[in-house]
Amino acid sequence: MLKRISGVALALYSVLALSSPLANAAVLTAEQAKAKEEGLVLYRQKKANSAQPYLRIAAQAGDSEAQYYLAESLQLANKFMTGEAHKWYVAAAEQGDYYAMYQLARSGDDLCQIMESCPVDKRSPEDWYRLARNTTERLAEQGDGEAMYMLALMGGGFPWLERSAEAGYPEAEYSLAIMYKDGDKFYFPPWRKGEKIEALFKHAGESGHRIAMDYYMDILQKRGDLETVRNIIVEMALEGDASAVGAYGVYLSHTPEGLGFELDLVKGYGLMWTLLELDGGGGMEVYVEDKLKEIGEKMTSEQIEQAKAFAVEWKATHPPLSFFTRKLKY
Repeated sequence: MLKRISGVALALYSVLALSSPLANAAVLTAEQAKAKEEGLVLYRQKKANSAQPYLRIAAQAGDSEAQYYLAESLQLANKFMTGEAHKWYVAAAEQGDYYAMYQLARSGDDLCQIMESCPVDKRSPEDWYRLARNTTERLAEQGDGEAMYMLALMGGGFPWLERSAEAGYPEAEYSLAIMYKDGDKFYFPPWRKGEKIEALFKHAGESGHRIAMDYYMDILQKRGDLETVRNIIVEMALEGDASAVGAYGVYLSHTPEGLGFELDLVKGYGLMWTLLELDGGGGMEVYVEDKLKEIGEKMTSEQIEQAKAFAVEWKATHPPLSFFTRKLKY
């Protein structure tokens, strides 16, 4: 049973209820905003340690988004909730960030709590849970699909997940499609289930959910619609999706063949070369090095230099590489 919410927590909620739950609050200087953006780029490249100094600049200036992602980076880098991570989650939560509240609500068994090394927090995990529920319930009732999804995670269950998906929130669409696909939930009429699953994956993927797009492309590939798969890969690569850049590179260089891309060794090698910038982020380092060696064996030294020049131009004219990480799942 959850403890009765404390008077301090209730007072805090009355303040939070007056503000937007995900507002960043602080007005950053140009230098602080640049640091925040660099930190988010590194975070999305799965470089949690490298992201921390940049995010800390904006977090210390009071930006709640930077505070949340700094806390996430610290927890990811250390594999558990540290005292500093706890501090920044609290800072973000006190500005109304319900993701931070959710993480604090789950923190009861974390190491810093067990060792009593977390910063002094007048609110218990149960208090944070109540605050997160109250915040998301209020927003969900106003039609906020993201809040509906979070409410589903916090005990609202399948009805709120369905409502979130109906509102077009990608994470809910993906989760619902997986549940239908795995048979965890019955879909009526059953003969339309495949169409519903495809539609959910498609919309979630087109809204930026990378894993949902993988499922959608798998459906298209099994159907034989390779042209649409090729178009999706190119579009995602142009948007900076690191996995798509890699896929585009290997298929252009026919290592392997399979999707019908016209052979272009220079461009394929160049795209793979851009992934060296990740420097181990995302665990692609060995894969990229192996593919560069495999593709390079088909090329002349002049072609390889052309490919490297192409890579420099690509980096200068396209968004930073990103794995488009999910808010609660790295």
